Amino acid sequence: MEALPTEDRVTGRSVAKASRRAALLVAAAQLFADRGYNGVSIEDLGAAAGVSGPAVYRHFTGKPSVLSALLTGVSEDLLEGGRTVAEGASSPEAALRGLIRFQVDFALANANVIRVQDRDLGSLPHDDERNVRSLQRNYVQVWVDELAGLLPAADRSLLRRKVHAVFGLINSTPHTAHGTRSTRELGDLRDLLQDMAWAALTV
Repeated sequence: MEALPTEDRVTGRSVAKASRRAALLVAAAQLFADRGYNGVSIEDLGAAAGVSGPAVYRHFTGKPSVLSALLTGVSEDLLEGGRTVAEGASSPEAALRGLIRFQVDFALANANVIRVQDRDLGSLPHDDERNVRSLQRNYVQVWVDELAGLLPAADRSLLRRKVHAVFGLINSTPHTAHGTRSTRELGDLRDLLQDMAWAALTV
């Protein structure tokens, strides 16, 4: 059989490596959410992802880098996604409604990550924690800027408090979504969160 070109072989290996790394992050989110960061070992992570403990080091330098990759990656995705929503909207109202949908969809799909963020952000190395907090502040600013466009007379500090309060509402899904299974139930919860978030922002 003719060998694949080198570029194809490298691409295949790269895809497999990326897939294993992603599997490790999914496993980490579940384990950290269930047991807390300090209650999980590298061997636990490997076993949950179907690899040996030492194999984890092919993708991460250690457990702190797993936590960093998880929380940094999510924060980067939220900031990029939020900016995309805002830039593509026709008005501040459309942007805010889009941002609410975006955050609600994220929260419903990532309850484990929210639990890890709430409990274990302080376990990150200092520089990584500072980076995550900076990304999150920038994400908040996207919301504040759009809310200021809708409510131009409002004080910016009040708008920021509103945005943080709405995040608290939406990110309650590890509790509000507990036991929710059917598509209809999830749809109802999504609608409820979106309506409550809009009401809180515009009150």
